[in-house]
Amino acid sequence: MAPPSSSRCQLHGSASPTISWRLCLFLLLVLQSCCSRALSASPYLVGMGSYDITGPAADVNMMGYASSDQIAAGIHFRLKARAFIVAEPDGKRVVFVNLDACMASQLVTIKVLERLKARYGDLYNENNVAISGIHTHAGPGGYLQYVVYIVTSLGFVRQSFDVIVDGIEQTIVEAHNNLRPGKIYVNKGDLLDAGVNRSPSAYLNNPAEERSKYQYNVDKEMTLIKFVDDELGPIGSFNWFATHGTSMSRTNSLISGDNKGAAARFMEDWAGKNVNPNQAAHVSSENLRRVSALISEPNETSDDLIRLASSYKASGGREISSSSITRRIRSAQENKPKFVSAFCQSNCGDVSPNVLGAFCIDTGLPCDFNHSTCNGKNELCYGRGPGYPDEFESTRIIGNRQFLKAIDLFNSASKEIQGKVDYRHTYLDFSQLKVNVPTSTGGQQVVQTCPAAMGFAFAAGTTDGPGAFDFKQGDNKGNPFWKLVRNVIRAPEAEQVKCQAPKPILLDTGEMKVPYDWAPAILPIQIIRIGQLVILCVPGEFTTMAGRRLRDAVKNVLTNSGQFDNNIHVVLAGLTNTYSQYITTFEEYQMQRYEGASTLYGPHTLSAYIQEFQRLATAMVSNKDVPTNLQPPDLLNRQIELLPGVIVDKAPPGVTFGDVSSDVPANSTFRKGSIVNATFYSACPRNDLLTDGTFALVEKLDGTDNWVPAYDDDDWSLRFVWSRPAKLSPRSFATLEWTVPEDAPSGVYRLRHFGASKPLIGSIKYFTGTSSAFVVR
Repeated sequence: MAPPSSSRCQLHGSASPTISWRLCLFLLLVLQSCCSRALSASPYLVGMGSYDITGPAADVNMMGYASSDQIAAGIHFRLKARAFIVAEPDGKRVVFVNLDACMASQLVTIKVLERLKARYGDLYNENNVAISGIHTHAGPGGYLQYVVYIVTSLGFVRQSFDVIVDGIEQTIVEAHNNLRPGKIYVNKGDLLDAGVNRSPSAYLNNPAEERSKYQYNVDKEMTLIKFVDDELGPIGSFNWFATHGTSMSRTNSLISGDNKGAAARFMEDWAGKNVNPNQAAHVSSENLRRVSALISEPNETSDDLIRLASSYKASGGREISSSSITRRIRSAQENKPKFVSAFCQSNCGDVSPNVLGAFCIDTGLPCDFNHSTCNGKNELCYGRGPGYPDEFESTRIIGNRQFLKAIDLFNSASKEIQGKVDYRHTYLDFSQLKVNVPTSTGGQQVVQTCPAAMGFAFAAGTTDGPGAFDFKQGDNKGNPFWKLVRNVIRAPEAEQVKCQAPKPILLDTGEMKVPYDWAPAILPIQIIRIGQLVILCVPGEFTTMAGRRLRDAVKNVLTNSGQFDNNIHVVLAGLTNTYSQYITTFEEYQMQRYEGASTLYGPHTLSAYIQEFQRLATAMVSNKDVPTNLQPPDLLNRQIELLPGVIVDKAPPGVTFGDVSSDVPANSTFRKGSIVNATFYSACPRNDLLTDGTFALVEKLDGTDNWVPAYDDDDWSLRFVWSRPAKLSPRSFATLEWTVPEDAPSGVYRLRHFGASKPLIGSIKYFTGTSSAFVVR
């Protein structure tokens, strides 16, 4: 049957006057499809990735507070690396990695770039890859290369270093493999109750005219970017907001991402339920906490459930293969992209999450305003978080506040990012950088930065974690006794004293080279551009006003170029690519509080950053390169490791690893919000980090004999606490503490522990054991 004549395609000049209507229809559909794709083509390829970077949960000193007593002994929740890649389809690309770690490390960055070069050639390199830390003070240390940052960890800790390098590599590989056409949206808004200034006296030393431009003495703005895959929909978000990762105190011993890590967990859980419904029903290592949605509420009465639970006694420990641990919690949908949410750090130098203020623990009165002391002693002055005295609750609250603001910005994000992808990067020797600064008469003078040095107030610590002895903040003279001690180590030369003034030098770290460099001299600075979003990647902790000055200076260069309008978004990514402590304004430096004493390169450090970032920005808008012949040192082969390894694990006679030492009470029923715990005979977690696995698991009975994993040690509700009966004992215990969530389905549950033991001779052996079952109603 012939189609109507209107359906025919006329082909003039052809030997055949018509073409089959079927072929005509096919050509029309192809043309329509091509036109549709052309009209809706996304400007970017976007890819997201994340991977476990949880370090050793035993014996290793935590990085951040520099307290030798803060030793890891369990897991609050796991640490992750999260990354996005944005690429122009036929142009440049950038990578931004956010770490649940105290800061980036130069050595980590060097080794990650070496691995990327081996995989991808020159596709990813130091110019277009940024690695940033959230500044949690509850992660294992020992992964930086400079001496001053690894003293309390007894030197370099290879296990801490390796898991971070491995995790970053896997994260970037995953993001690279997930690259697909997509769009990016940007949004920003104020979050008022997640940070306060912990050095207000130093902030007040900034010019009154400058301070009058701002409503608050800390930055309250959160900037968020939302990633949307053309086919899959929303796939992630990254945001930048300034507040310290010090909700968890220096007495905490559980590995934790602190408030920003918690916010990321909350947002990824929320997204699994609300953003990507096609993935929300799948059980995965990322998503065990949502398995409860798969299990129907039991119809049995409480007595029936108790009888059922009583039939499942503690299993006793048994040996298993390592793959048995991994399979229990590995994602069941490895080929499906997961939602990735990162809460990145910004200019947090003087911003504390302990928003109730700083008080004396002996009197309950506010601490001294200028010196943060109590009757002249800094050790008694502590900041209070909103959940005081519960640091876990403070962490949850500050994390939740960031999470809720991020949801608000995510849901309302409508401004699409458009424009080219670009970047600039260079290395600078901050120990001797010449800087042009204005004079009081309106002219210019050339000054110079100094070799790194730390002042006396550095040892005083902060209200988030005070120091010891008789050090105090705001000290611009120093103590005669400690100067004598300093001179035994190394006395600073007169030129260095003059350069660093008014800082009284406690440690002349920039000139201390034994056994190798104590502090960095060569630092990276970097600008990443994605359309109208510009990320300033800085290797340290800028104070609030220092960050404002840098952002404004770069923004002026960019807008004056004519390539940007007022819709430009300039964010500062702190603690990126390496670490060099603090950066204050010149005026704040004069006050010599903790932040000023920790500004390594002298009073003109901020001016140096501003000058060099303006140079980078000018090069970017001028499409010029920024040549450099400097490279930071690779000190891996010179690292000293003094932390002894695990010698042997032992259990008491007649006991097997994984046996229960203290069981859940028999025939017990727990309500929502109550705490369930059981203790197991265990072994040192350093034997195997169980990366992408778990030491702790809550299982729920589905049916009569099918135990389904419900919560693991990446969940807020489940804590893995490890302990030894004595410091050098080969015996150890693992306590699993589960706070029953309010949304946990009623039913029968049990706790399961996984571990790995080291015999005196032979290879690592893996084990597991379960508690007796119990009822949740």
